Amino acid sequence: MATFDLIGSSAKFRGVLDQINMVAPVDSAVLVQGETGTGKEVIAQAIHEAGPRRQSRFVAVNCAAIPGPLLESELFGHERGAFTGAVAQTMGRFQAADGGTLFLDEIGDLPLELQPKLLRVLQEKQVERLGSGRTLQVDVRVIAATNQNLWRMVQERKFRADLYYRLNVFPITLPPLRERRCDISLLAEHFVQKFAKQQCKSIKCVPDDVMELLKGHDWPGNIRELQNVIERAVIMTTGSVLDLQMTDIRTKNAESAPIRTLADAERAHIIAMLRESNWVVGGRHGAAAQLGLPRTTLVAMMQRHRIARESLEGRAGHSERQFATLPSGQPYHQVEDRLPG
Repeated sequence: MATFDLIGSSAKFRGVLDQINMVAPVDSAVLVQGETGTGKEVIAQAIHEAGPRRQSRFVAVNCAAIPGPLLESELFGHERGAFTGAVAQTMGRFQAADGGTLFLDEIGDLPLELQPKLLRVLQEKQVERLGSGRTLQVDVRVIAATNQNLWRMVQERKFRADLYYRLNVFPITLPPLRERRCDISLLAEHFVQKFAKQQCKSIKCVPDDVMELLKGHDWPGNIRELQNVIERAVIMTTGSVLDLQMTDIRTKNAESAPIRTLADAERAHIIAMLRESNWVVGGRHGAAAQLGLPRTTLVAMMQRHRIARESLEGRAGHSERQFATLPSGQPYHQVEDRLPG
């Protein structure tokens, strides 16, 4: 299977990879669901490349980006003179993807009046250009994607039930990045190297305090947001150590991580005290003393809340993660009760 940017080792992400491997060899319709920025088009491309249609085209169309009156023409094509401005015959996306895969992104934004026409194409495997009475046979695998709850839209009569069932033969739900935090370091390192190469830079490490901030952020924009943050950081970096504006990440953390439960509040308070103590756990001025807890109790609480404590040997108070030598998830080695921020 082609991997593209399919990077991660978490259980939820491995489950997605297993689903891709199961559905890729067959021609069934796939509905990829997930929040904005979770990589739905990348998953669709992976399914295409792992299947028997890989030698043919992968054609993508964003149903939300094209005005309703033009979307029908975009999907099915039109004849010259079919409408004002139609000065030439145009091939639609279905015909362009003949023999390959058509990816219908943001399918929840497909206008209701177009949904019966799409259903007919999926059932009959025939398209009819606007302004033409002739049908054209097409052989296309359809993968649709949405960040909306299509089933709720069906119940609210905003999406046709028959089209929903036709598209939802094999559903794949992508987990948000906040539910696969152990993949953040792998993704961050991948994007650093990707953008460093594009910009002809040599960036060899990410400071641990920066990595911990990345892993602590909830990433409402998911992988796309992480990618944009890393690209911006690479642009600003002039040396071999990634230069990321940590204050921006802290601000985003405060805005995007609402406290909903007592456990959330406890975790946030522990992280705040660790940062205030410069990630010193024990001692008179350490986080444990500030919290009024024995050091061992704080360590146990950090483990329970999955507050990461990865570190490398390096400069005192400023550890760094070396891409070439550090596998993800390396155990923390305590040095004078100081943790990377």
